Amino acid sequence: MLAFLTARGAGLDDPLRLRRAESTRRVLNLKLNHDRDVDRIHGNAINTIDIETIEGRYMLSGGADGVIVIYDLENFSGSQQYTCKAVCTVGRSSRHVHKFSVETVQWYPYDTGMFVSSSFDKTMKVWDTETLKPAEVFEFEGNVYSHHLSPIAKKHSLIAVGTTNPKIQLCDLRSGSKIHILQGHRAEVLSVRWSPRYEHILATASADSKVKMWDVRRASSSLLTLDQHNGDKTKAASETVNTAHDGRVNGLCFTGDGLYLLTTGTDDRMRLWNSATGENTLVNYGKVCNESRKKLQFTVSRGCSPEFVFVPCGSTVAMYALHTGKLVTMLRGHYNNVDCCEFHPDYQELYTGGKDCNILAWVPVLRSPDMEEESNGTNKGAGPSSANPAFQDAWSSDED
Repeated sequence: MLAFLTARGAGLDDPLRLRRAESTRRVLNLKLNHDRDVDRIHGNAINTIDIETIEGRYMLSGGADGVIVIYDLENFSGSQQYTCKAVCTVGRSSRHVHKFSVETVQWYPYDTGMFVSSSFDKTMKVWDTETLKPAEVFEFEGNVYSHHLSPIAKKHSLIAVGTTNPKIQLCDLRSGSKIHILQGHRAEVLSVRWSPRYEHILATASADSKVKMWDVRRASSSLLTLDQHNGDKTKAASETVNTAHDGRVNGLCFTGDGLYLLTTGTDDRMRLWNSATGENTLVNYGKVCNESRKKLQFTVSRGCSPEFVFVPCGSTVAMYALHTGKLVTMLRGHYNNVDCCEFHPDYQELYTGGKDCNILAWVPVLRSPDMEEESNGTNKGAGPSSANPAFQDAWSSDED
C-alpha cells in the first residue's frame, strides 16, 4: 500500500491504479458481516433490491408479499455493530400497495425523489419518494416480470417493460403513456436491460431461449439475436435458429462499461457476450445452478481489475472472475434460495436477498494493522504486488 502511495505521489503511477488495486483487494475479501443487520420487514421472499447512485445511501427492496421498503445504509451510531433501518415502507395497510408480488424496483437514475416498481398485479407504478404515493400507474395485459430505466439517457425517458406478452412495451415518463412496442420474441419476456454505454440500445431476454439487442430509434426489427454457437446473425437466421441458451433466459446484466453482456438461463449456464458484435466469448463458467422461473437479478463488480460477477446459485452466491470463468468463492449465509444481489461500487459491498426473507450485507474484511506492518517488513524494497496478490493489477502503465 505504501509503495502504491509513494508511486502515486511521485507521479510514477496511473491515478486509477491504486483505486483499482484496493477495490480488487476488498472484493476478494468479501465476508458476511455479522455486525451489520438489515431490518427484517418482508414477510415473504425478497425478489429485487436496488441501491441509488446519487448518494449511495438508500436501498430499495421489493418482495413477494407486495411490500416495498426503503432502507438507510448509513451508520450514524458510530458503533461497529448497527442495523440498517427501514426509513419508510409501502406496506399491506397502504391503499397504494401492489396486490401481488413485486418483481422489480429501481431508483430514478438522477434523483432519489422518485422510484419505479412493477408487479404481478399487471401494473408498473412511478412513486414519489416523499409522499409514497404513485405519481403514475401503467397497466398491462399480463404479469410484469421486469422493467428498466436507462442509467445514462439524456434524450429519452423511456422505461422498457417485459411481461407475459412477447411484445416489449416502451413507456414514456414524460407523457405518461405507452409509446411503442418491440416485436420479435415468441414467449414471455423475463428480463430487459438498457446499455450503460449507448442510451438507445436495449437487451431483452425471453422464455423462447432468445436474447435480442434493439436500437429503439429504429422502427424495424431487432439489431441482432445472440447465438450461442456464433452462427449466422442475418435477420432470416436470427428469427428461426439463433438461441442464447437451451432453456428459458431469465437474467441479463451489462458490465459497467457496457462492452459485455452476461446472460443466465435455466440450462444452468451463464454466458458472456460482446455487446457490439453479439459474439459469444465462450468463457466457461461451468454449471451455474438456476431454478428460477422468473427474472434472476445478478450483478457485476465495478472499478476492479479484473472484474467479478456475483450470481445467485441456490442458497449461495457464486463469485466468478468475469473474463476467465474461474470460480473465486461461494458466499454462504442464506437459509433458502437467493433471488437477487446488488453490488455497491462506492464501498465494494454486496447485498443479497432471498426466500428466507433476509437481506444480508457482505463487506470487505478490514486490513489487519499487524499483517500490514509484517508485509512491509518482509517485502521492504519489493514491488507492491509481492505484498498482496490482490494488488496484481491486470492494467499496465508506461512505467511497467
